[in-house]
Amino acid sequence: MELDREGLLKLYTTMTTIRHFEERGIPETGQRGMSASVHSSAGQEAVATGVCANLSDEDYIGSTHRGHGHCIAKGVDPKLMMAELFGRATGPNKGKGGSMHISDMSKGMLGTNGVVGASIPLALGAALTSKVKKLNRVAVAFFGDGASSQGVLHESMNLASVWKLPVIFLCENNGYAMSTPSEYGVSTAHVSDRAQGYDMPGIHVDGMDVFAVYDATAQAVARARAGEGPSLIECATYRYYGHTVFDNPLTYRSKEEEDHWRARDPLKHFRETVIPQGDITEAELDQIDADAEALMEAAVKFADESPFPEPVELYDDVYVDYPKDLMKRGVNMAV
Repeated sequence: MELDREGLLKLYTTMTTIRHFEERGIPETGQRGMSASVHSSAGQEAVATGVCANLSDEDYIGSTHRGHGHCIAKGVDPKLMMAELFGRATGPNKGKGGSMHISDMSKGMLGTNGVVGASIPLALGAALTSKVKKLNRVAVAFFGDGASSQGVLHESMNLASVWKLPVIFLCENNGYAMSTPSEYGVSTAHVSDRAQGYDMPGIHVDGMDVFAVYDATAQAVARARAGEGPSLIECATYRYYGHTVFDNPLTYRSKEEEDHWRARDPLKHFRETVIPQGDITEAELDQIDADAEALMEAAVKFADESPFPEPVELYDDVYVDYPKDLMKRGVNMAV
């Protein structure tokens, strides 16, 4: 699909905002004594950006443990996200969720999720809701190559195909499930090859190229909105850092491999593709980078100045008291 100047600038803004959030927010979290079990998506910016550029606030996404980029691409405020990482009450989940449990229903963000593959059926359910209620909304289920053999994915793909649900199964194949290479854990050459078994299109794209991701997603979204059912898109990408900050990736991958993928950096690729066309200048993109850096400065300040949740709120939003809730609505609980 053709992107205008505004659309191109928005793609770059999203990608550089994700990069700056990951490279500033994660170290800041550790320095404040918060949980360092956070997962950087630096290097994978083109996937979240290219996918979510095709979605509205009313469309849904289900994310992963490596979901900061998904949140930002879907429109969640980075200042509030930083507060969540710092455990502050101003975070989207009041500081109780942290990195792996960020959600914002106003943006269709169903949540990052610490359980591998657990957001897939959430996106499936959202797609079912859209179809039953005729909302014309699309749901995207993000997952990694490590979740590609989880039973819940295959059950969800089967059901989505049977019912022709408006859902896109989006595999971010960054090459490793923690430290296990994908070729050790996936029985096919590509995860997308498995789509054939569920009678849906399977597309394999370069996940370092935001334009390739954008185009593939546009086709899948159009198919879903037209009532033609689900698609499986696999984006070949790479995480620049370890699984978490505790992980040294050079214990299971080579420096040469890392250098190869860093040379294909999605922000660098964007610049090399767009600047020669003449409509967008290097200075404009440099300014967007500077704006993203300033935004992170403001986000850290906002988070630091935000209060921690009150201890009395410990059990709020954790369990639902169904009898109390029903009584509030005037339902007779007597049997």
